[in-house]
Amino acid sequence: MVPPNAPDLSVDEELAVFAKGAVDLIESSELRARLEQRRKDGKPLAVKLGADPSAPDIHLGHTVVLWKMAELQRLGHEVHFLIGDFTGRIGDPTGRSETRKQLTPEEIAANAQTYARQIHKILDPEKTRIDFNSTWLGPMTFADVIGLGAQYTVARLLERDDFAKRFREGRPIHVHELFYPLMQGYDSVAMRTDVELGGTDQKFNLLVGRDLQRAHGQRPQIVLTMPLLEGLDGVQKMSKSLGNTVGIDEAPEQMYGKLMSVSDTLMWKYMLLLTDRTAARVEELKREVAEDRLHPMRVKEELAARIVSTYHGEAGARRGAEEFARVHRKHEAPEKMPGVALAELGEASVWIVKLVTRLFGVSGSDARRQIAAGAVKIDGEKATDDKAELAPRRGMVVQLGKHRFVRID
Repeated sequence: MVPPNAPDLSVDEELAVFAKGAVDLIESSELRARLEQRRKDGKPLAVKLGADPSAPDIHLGHTVVLWKMAELQRLGHEVHFLIGDFTGRIGDPTGRSETRKQLTPEEIAANAQTYARQIHKILDPEKTRIDFNSTWLGPMTFADVIGLGAQYTVARLLERDDFAKRFREGRPIHVHELFYPLMQGYDSVAMRTDVELGGTDQKFNLLVGRDLQRAHGQRPQIVLTMPLLEGLDGVQKMSKSLGNTVGIDEAPEQMYGKLMSVSDTLMWKYMLLLTDRTAARVEELKREVAEDRLHPMRVKEELAARIVSTYHGEAGARRGAEEFARVHRKHEAPEKMPGVALAELGEASVWIVKLVTRLFGVSGSDARRQIAAGAVKIDGEKATDDKAELAPRRGMVVQLGKHRFVRID
């Protein structure tokens, strides 16, 4: 028996939904047993996804696990989006070569509010439970913390790649950082989680949750990791610091244009991980393209429309497509673009590298590289001299790459 309104799938079919696009499923045999038990007692699995509110916005890279969670939600499972308002005070050291800056309670509260709004663009707000780990971590006494630390060894914690690398290189590892995976693992104990989702970079922390659940007499959670999403450059992980992101709160015209720049190779991964297309349908589209029965541009247009409509509705997707056609097929400047007041520049003449850095937030070296590559245009004309001095004026349009424009007002 499955909960009302859940799809009537076999255990094998439901396992396939869990496994779609996943990198790790630990352990699939344990998951099968729980799904079979569910059919006897009708009780859904408790599925958890945790996120520290470390930034005020979410980009498509963050949504890979949210899409997986939405798929499991549609199967009738109980989904919990856990906001790490307590662990966020430390900051997850995963992948860090140095200690992460700790956020203030005010920053955490503001970011958490933004997260709660943004996740409901993918998850059903009526069926999503939002939890905060300060609920159980906040009241812990020092004795409780010592007891938690006694359940794990330093040697085991130092198996994490980032800790091990910093230890070898003599870089500082602060004691509070060692407690981060223990606190994340204890979240699963407090919530009695059946399945925890995360990116592949979270695998160690998720496995700690399994260990701590065993130590507390609970069944260890199933660990399901999803791949990290490459950004628009097609090489590095989508990251705001690398400037290769698509933010889910960006204007539909900007989102659509960025998605149309995704490579023909990467678009399949985006289709699989960022839309509700099934794995079978993605493979079918691949075959059609390989057999020249379908042009890759049509697939990319569908991809952009599906993603943009998720966050801005069908009307937003139409506006994005129309703007893309106007800018990239008719070679016109976009109707809407960010503006910077001429007075803010404060100079009658400005070095082009400084102007690009000021308008687009890139580094000086990146600005020089973009200029040399012909990626910078002033009023539609390429600017290739990185020593040039410009006289900013009202109405001047500066372009970086194919999709970034700023008008001087």
